Amino acid sequence: MSLILVRHTRPDVQAGLCYGRLDVALLDTFADEAAAVLRILPEVRRVAASPLRRCRELAQHIAASRSLPLHVDQRLIEMDFGTWEGRLWSELPASELQAWANDFMHARPHGGESVAMLQRRVEDAIAHWTAYREPIALVTHAGVIKAAASAGGSQARDFAVSVDFGGIMGLAQSRPRPTKETHA
Repeated sequence: MSLILVRHTRPDVQAGLCYGRLDVALLDTFADEAAAVLRILPEVRRVAASPLRRCRELAQHIAASRSLPLHVDQRLIEMDFGTWEGRLWSELPASELQAWANDFMHARPHGGESVAMLQRRVEDAIAHWTAYREPIALVTHAGVIKAAASAGGSQARDFAVSVDFGGIMGLAQSRPRPTKETHA
């Protein structure tokens, strides 16, 4: 009945870029990173993924290597950062960043999705996949993992969990349980 949240491998993006919903490619180290994920991933019966290719490619690799079906779930997509997408975090207007910090859960200075909206969407996905009552790998993004781990949280500190690229975190009975956050 546990869910294993798997963060995609390293994307081919400029450091400091806000790329939430951008459909970016993966680095050419993908094969090695995917092999490392397979070494730490426990047995699962299903694989579901965000529709973005950085997740879908890893999920396809996992599913193929374990002869499992792959399900694409729109609810597992990264947060929509609106007008911030494709821009460097360091170049975003300070007033917009401050507005977000002042109301972390509900502010949408970028015009995209609020953290509360992300959290509701992710909680719906978690409830759906938990209902299968079998181990399932959900290949997704840092924001989705933070939202899943924070279930019911309403402060920025509730979203402080961190999982590296290619890392995993287990959820059992809606309670986050880190299993291994990084790989060599």
